[in-house]
Amino acid sequence: MHIRDLKVEMVSVSALKPYARNAHTHSKKQLRQIAESIKVFGWTNPILTDANNVVMAGHGRLAAAKLVGIDRVPIIRIDDMTEAQKRAYILADNKLAEKAGWDQELLTLELQDLLEMDLGFEVTATGIEMGEIDVLIEGLSDDADDDADLLPKVDPALPPVTQPGDLWQLDRHRLLCADATKAASFEKLMGGEQAELVFTDPPYNLPINGHVSGLGACKHSEFAMASGEMTEAEFVRFLEKTLGLMAAHSRDGAIQFVCMDWRHIYELLTAARTVYDEFKNLCVWAKTNGGMGSLYRAQHELVGVFKKGSAAHINNVELGRHGRNRTNL
Repeated sequence: MHIRDLKVEMVSVSALKPYARNAHTHSKKQLRQIAESIKVFGWTNPILTDANNVVMAGHGRLAAAKLVGIDRVPIIRIDDMTEAQKRAYILADNKLAEKAGWDQELLTLELQDLLEMDLGFEVTATGIEMGEIDVLIEGLSDDADDDADLLPKVDPALPPVTQPGDLWQLDRHRLLCADATKAASFEKLMGGEQAELVFTDPPYNLPINGHVSGLGACKHSEFAMASGEMTEAEFVRFLEKTLGLMAAHSRDGAIQFVCMDWRHIYELLTAARTVYDEFKNLCVWAKTNGGMGSLYRAQHELVGVFKKGSAAHINNVELGRHGRNRTNL
């Protein structure tokens, strides 16, 4: 085992040369996150170079330094490796770091504590997105009782708060209580605007009893329509009508995400051939726990991804901004 006497020195950023065949890439967003981390925490990790100032580890930090206008950075120079060792080490430094995992519970607790502190900086300086933090914290509290989730006892003699036709303005959002099979509903909801993205979870033409409601205390009532009463052809026509209205009120190039149970994926794809111009992908939502089922307990949900029109798809899913590692699972 070779223990080196490492020395840190300051060098000009312009003197450092990225390794020409560095296979590890950084997205623009990741570089901005590294730059933000440097601003918040200062420079904590020297760049590793060879004797000729070629970077062996720290390409992202070097690019981030250039992004924020840092002129001089700390480096550690390794001058006793062979050419083969250097090339292999550059791969190992990146690949071995990827193999580390997270203790999800400890990570969540740590993030929760940080959110409660007066940090003086954004918690996203950790490199973890707020959306990820929200999901982690929500998952940790899934088993805890939350008064906000408890349905109030309702006197059936009292009139309902919302009636069909009511349009609610929720800050910048609009919520309409109406029939999604009628064109007038979409005209009222959209007010002349066109959607750039649709995420919809239509009823699956399955009865709730025996398919969704288990042995728990809470029982979901049956849907107003498409709750198991339709034939295959009727359900196809139902989807053609509702999805067609959504597409009609969407921009050219809009992406539409449509959830569907595996039993009725045929009907969805059949209707989609009439409504949409392109079948982009089929995503699978892998759930934490298995639901009801006989031969197999259901632990996934399918999400068809379709495009309306012939224009390039509208990139509201930030394709490429988080790297190229997103999959359809």
